[in-house]
Amino acid sequence: MARTMFDKIWAEHRIADLGGGLTLLNVDRHLIHDLVAGPAFDRLAARGLPVRNPERTFATPDHGVTSQPDRPARLDKVATKLLDDMRHHSRKAGVQLFDIGQDGQGIVHVVGPELGLTLPGSLIVCGDSHSCTHGGLGALSFGIGTTEVVHVLATQTIRQRKPKAMRITYTGEPGRAVTAKDIILFTIAKLGTKAGTGHAVEYAGPAIAALDIEERLTLCNLSIELGSKIGMIAPDDRSFAYLAGKAFAPKGALFDAAVAHWRTLTTDEGARFHIEHHIDIGEITPQVSWGTSPEDVIAIDGHVPDPDIETDPARRQRMIEALDYMGLTAGQPLAGVPIDRVFIGSCANGRLSDLRAAARIAARGTVAANVQAWVVPGSRRVQQAAEAEGLDRIFRDAGFEWREPGCSLCLSTANEQLLPGERSVSTTNRNFVGRQGLGARTHLASPATAAASALAGTICDVRALEGRA
Repeated sequence: MARTMFDKIWAEHRIADLGGGLTLLNVDRHLIHDLVAGPAFDRLAARGLPVRNPERTFATPDHGVTSQPDRPARLDKVATKLLDDMRHHSRKAGVQLFDIGQDGQGIVHVVGPELGLTLPGSLIVCGDSHSCTHGGLGALSFGIGTTEVVHVLATQTIRQRKPKAMRITYTGEPGRAVTAKDIILFTIAKLGTKAGTGHAVEYAGPAIAALDIEERLTLCNLSIELGSKIGMIAPDDRSFAYLAGKAFAPKGALFDAAVAHWRTLTTDEGARFHIEHHIDIGEITPQVSWGTSPEDVIAIDGHVPDPDIETDPARRQRMIEALDYMGLTAGQPLAGVPIDRVFIGSCANGRLSDLRAAARIAARGTVAANVQAWVVPGSRRVQQAAEAEGLDRIFRDAGFEWREPGCSLCLSTANEQLLPGERSVSTTNRNFVGRQGLGARTHLASPATAAASALAGTICDVRALEGRA
């Protein structure tokens, strides 16, 4: 019987059917960060339970740590407590910790792939909803809650209901300045934030096969914004080349054997999906969000939609509220709207290729006087590689702040946030009300678009900046 990639990996990890639609699954890798580590370990200790397989759990601080230089001296009391708890419990349990300043520290969804902790066909969980990122390498990965984190620590298993399967097939050639971020934002706008609910999404087609690995990770990162916990791309020769030599990937004959198995994980011809969608990426231009949901997205040279022509009353009301919050009016162009902040980073777009794309634009000018612009590498390795290439100098010379690895302005922790009413162009994945600070207005975009906007002082079509609109 023909099977999907998702079905194959699910079956390989199934331990038992628990009844009531629940399946007990074996967990290969468990990633934990500073917001969940201490509380989860405390709950485990309160029950007198040890960590079942400490060698399969990996910890790093990312959510609560400041991105300011000279850390940890600049950590506040909350972040210090979280970090101290993570250190204490990791050391006691024998869990490997990639601490501040150490090789391997960074956002969990950036360091997992770059260290080779993320492998095709593996089942990965983390107490963070953007764990779907790891599906870009063909892993079955999803976010879990704190109670489930405790369960994984104690048993190295997870109980789950098997979702249905969805496939989105992409064809065509990308237009100028179109990135993976634009592709997934367009997809969410087209299908809606509930389209993937209850489904594991496979992204497929020749346009996906043409993406490099870091672009695939960006695409899968926003699967949760499509409503799906799981987003996956079949592993291929690009995946295997990316993983070869990674610290935690198999070596030598074991790697060859692993690749032979990984090649079997692709969806069989004739396999059936519950839902199929098809998208021609030739239709896509650089995208930017206008509202307070990841589906509130239009082409950057487009106009803010009019709620009056929306036929769904609930959707119309939400659009009205979003426009009021964002300080926009129906019909106005987004390009040219003045901004206050630019943020380049996050688990969506904090990788080396993202910084390279932004630096190419930053080299064309200087940050506008009315804009404060930050670049926050996704990991220590990304930071070091960027500095070795001189990207930090390009950003600094252009007036950007070059900061330390972490989540930072993505979720406005560690006292890093926008002021009420400030408008931001951000490479992050969420633009919810207050996401980057109380009353903050966030426009999601690609790294190139964000960098161009920083120079222009307004939301800017990068194609126009390059004289190729």
